[in-house]
Amino acid sequence: MGSTQDEHADRLDTTTPQPVHYHSSGTRLCTDASSDRLFDENSPRIRRDIIRIVGQYLDSLGYTSTKVTLYDEAQVKQHRENNYISDVVRLRSAVLDGEWPEVDRICASDYLRDKKHILYSVYKQQYLELIDDNESQKAFTILNKHLKPLEAQQSFQGEFRDLCYLLTTKSIQDAPAFRNWDGIASSREKLAEYLQNILEFEIVGREEEPQHLKPNRLVSMLRQAVAYQIESCQYHAEAVPLVPSLLTDYAPVVVPNAENASLVGHLGNVKCTAYVGASGQYVASGSSDNCVRIWDSETAECLATLRGHTSRIWDICVDRAGSTLFSASGDGSVRIWDIRDLHKPQCTSVVQTETGGDIYSVSLNPLESHVVMAGYDRTIRLYDRVTGRVVQTFDGHDLSVAHAVTNPLGNLIISGSKDQTIRFWDMMSGSCVKSLRSHLGEVTSVATSDSGMLLLSSSKDNSNRLWDLRSLKRLCRYKGHQNTSKNFIRSSFIGDSLIVGGSEDGMVYIWDRESTNIVQRLSGHRGIVYDAKWNPRRGILCSASDDWTLKTWWFDSSLK
Repeated sequence: MGSTQDEHADRLDTTTPQPVHYHSSGTRLCTDASSDRLFDENSPRIRRDIIRIVGQYLDSLGYTSTKVTLYDEAQVKQHRENNYISDVVRLRSAVLDGEWPEVDRICASDYLRDKKHILYSVYKQQYLELIDDNESQKAFTILNKHLKPLEAQQSFQGEFRDLCYLLTTKSIQDAPAFRNWDGIASSREKLAEYLQNILEFEIVGREEEPQHLKPNRLVSMLRQAVAYQIESCQYHAEAVPLVPSLLTDYAPVVVPNAENASLVGHLGNVKCTAYVGASGQYVASGSSDNCVRIWDSETAECLATLRGHTSRIWDICVDRAGSTLFSASGDGSVRIWDIRDLHKPQCTSVVQTETGGDIYSVSLNPLESHVVMAGYDRTIRLYDRVTGRVVQTFDGHDLSVAHAVTNPLGNLIISGSKDQTIRFWDMMSGSCVKSLRSHLGEVTSVATSDSGMLLLSSSKDNSNRLWDLRSLKRLCRYKGHQNTSKNFIRSSFIGDSLIVGGSEDGMVYIWDRESTNIVQRLSGHRGIVYDAKWNPRRGILCSASDDWTLKTWWFDSSLK
């Protein structure tokens, strides 16, 4: 790595990340097409270097016995490799001298038994020599006993077929694959050269003195790798990010800055949106025209229209596989749709409430075995998809429930209501275990972070609030948008760093989670923005509006 990347890597060694102000970012990493030629991972020298580096790291953590075990196993393997090299040396000499009984003994050793490419080449030479000496019966034995099981090792397609054909020919040159056969001596020399090349590859680096192992070599190399990933990104934040994991490549959060497409077709305001499957190729929307539509997010083409509800669609959700869609409506029902075939979507069942009041919210539990629905009648219901019935109800809100979701662990339902409270319900008992009253207006949405540590709530007091789910303390408030009227305006997370939400002023707002600063306002809608959802795979945001349209937003590098 160059000095710039080393310095960058050192900057990553911070314990408290500074607030990040995003102006551009992305999810795609640049890759070096020649990176696989930087070193040969199969080289014995490289393998030993890796073992030494891992051993040093284990030792630094105090795992001394583990390090000793690693080195012991490495020495056993080294012993086997040395014996293997010795056998190849002996095999080369025996082939050149034509000592085939000795060749057979060497090939039967434990160290060559699994080297099929070597065995095939050696037995092929022995077979050809027997053919050349007109020893057809012995040749057939070699073919049947040794070459047939190694047929997959043939040098090219059809070689084994021609080897079989040699049993019927007068001369080796009669077979197409062996027209250039120039005698036993020359063929042995070529095989010996092949074995010599194997020896040189295996021995390379073995005689060199081991270099001094620099302190903390593994951590230093990992820092350089992370620095390379960050520098190779197409988009960059203003501050150096703190990388939380080494299990995946670093990928910065995208902050959309431009409209990508407008999805037109609904005949009423669009209340909600959800992605169909994780890829983000398709997006669904629910509208006051009583329909759910499914769109191609790239072409903006409407692929399917789901009809059956008799009133407006308040909320939708889709399972992770993108095969089933759930829609909540003002007609007091949740409809379950099979959307595996977008040309023939089908409603498979209808869940009707006894009261018939509007259902404002529908969501799935983490296992996708139950549906959570809530609405005007102040009741939250848990519907079992297997038995096809409501198995639990949650009562306690004083006014209608605007939104209800389960936490990532699946043991709690979290709900927001027009009574200005957020309530936490035990999934099994149905009892309310905690109630929060901090908003000064109706709560219009609740959402949990992927980690399950944070809760985001939206309210008609012109604020979105972030809560610590462990302590239930309010962490911060996001302002600047408008949310005071009768509409359900919702907010959600963009990764771990950003918050996105709609507004009555027709804009989509994006906030930095830590600093609470507004990092982006997306304008283009001509009416209230009710909902906005982010897809990390495709790097797009989709918003639903009172202007009867959805819009997708992306990062346009020309506007940086």
